Formats: sequence, C-alpha cells, structure tokens
Amino acid sequence: MIDLVTRREWGARAPRGSYGRLSSTRGVKVHYTGGHVSPDIVGDHARCVALVRSIQNHHMDGNGWIDVGYSMLVCPHRKVFEGRGPKHVPAANGSGLNSGHYAVLGMVGDTGLTEPPDDMLHGIVDAIEYLREKGGAGREVKGHRDGYSTTCPGDRLYRWVKAGARRPDVPEEKPVEVVVRDGVALWPGRVLELVDPMMRGEDVRAWQARLARRGWRIGVDGWYGSQSRTVCRSWQRAVGLPVTGKVDEATWESTWSWTKPSADEKD
Repeated sequence: MIDLVTRREWGARAPRGSYGRLSSTRGVKVHYTGGHVSPDIVGDHARCVALVRSIQNHHMDGNGWIDVGYSMLVCPHRKVFEGRGPKHVPAANGSGLNSGHYAVLGMVGDTGLTEPPDDMLHGIVDAIEYLREKGGAGREVKGHRDGYSTTCPGDRLYRWVKAGARRPDVPEEKPVEVVVRDGVALWPGRVLELVDPMMRGEDVRAWQARLARRGWRIGVDGWYGSQSRTVCRSWQRAVGLPVTGKVDEATWESTWSWTKPSADEKD
C-alpha cells in the first residue's frame, strides 16, 4: 500500500561510499526536519521533492555523510521517498544508535508546517510497514529523542509516536467476538486482509497470537498489515492452501487444526 518514490524518481545523488549492512533492527525511530518548513509544500508536491534534495545535500555537503541520513522520508501527500532504504544502516539516529533502528523522517518543522497532516502520518506508517517487510524492522517505534539528546521529532509528532504511532482517523469498528472452544478459536466470520485503512480487531490479534505460538515471526498487535499478509502467504504455502495473503475460513481453521508445519518449515 506504499506510494514509494524511488531515488531515481526524486533525483538522488549517488552515495559516496558503501552503506553498512543490516539484516534486522529493533524497530524504527521517527524524525522531523526541524527549523522552518514552508506550509506551501502541502499544496505543491514539487516543493517536497526539492526539500528532499536539499536534505540530502545538507547531509552530504554539510555533515560529510556518504548520503542522506534517513532510511525513508515522508511528505504531506503520503508519498514515501526512498533514502538509504531497507537493509542499510542509517546515519541520523546518532553515534552508536544507527544499527538499532531505521530512521524515518516526517517533513514538519519547528515553525511553518509544524502539525503533521493525516496523510503524512499514514505515510510514516506505510514506511514503517515497508521496513518491517523488506528490512526486518522490529516492532519498536520511537522518537529520535529517545536515547539521544535532541528535540527531534518535535512535540507534535512525538506525541503521536508516544500514543502508539497509529493511523489517524481509523473508523471505529464493531468489535468482533472470538469464541474459543476446547482451545480452538472458531471462525469469526470475516476475511482478514490488507486494506486501507488497515483492518484491526481481536480476531486479527487471535490469529497472529496463534501463529506466534507456533513459532512464526509475527507481531501480535491486532493490526493486519503487510507483515501479517506476508506471514499468511507463507503459512498458506506451507499447508497447501491457495496463496492469497487473506485469512479466509480455511486459512483460519488450518491455523488451529494443522499439525505438520513448524517454525523450521516456514520460508
């Protein structure tokens, strides 16, 4: 569901050297631009592209880094710019802290555009999901100031991070009851799939928890994101079901009834 702007598309300069490699991280740290960010970028996406280029120039020419320091950068139009990308060590988290978390920037500052628009928050979540799927990012979502002396990512964006970094304005859903009989959760009656806004509920959490107990690497947070879809596909492949990435009735029931697959058999 990510609207990715590749380095080629935004006109990135080539890095001056090789990135350090990452296979996984504890999670993601959220950053902001700081200083003054013109509110005009909300109505003119070309200004967002120019801002990303200027950030790269500052990091390379001012800081002396080999490239832009962020893994991904997010603008008010829910577009996610590829920075260093997944599997590469960022430079923006601070000395000694870069290998622990990826770095995702939201384009807000101390003056001008200070309140992250909803589409920017959606884009940051899109970036986090992408880094989990492609880069092995863990479940932690923290602010730059967590562990490093800085005001980043600004008070407004940091409040959102501390509140759980959830997608904004997700409509309330009627609670889905999960009935358990003899240790087996009965089919709740709806297909779990990756949609926008993201599907959530106790049925999602129950399915995630069951796979986690089986030894599969999956976050148990009640939100059906790209990681859940990827694990669903792997599970379906392992048990011989159609590989759809959707938890339909057959997939749900196999999660409790199938006995052959183990953590060693997943791909």
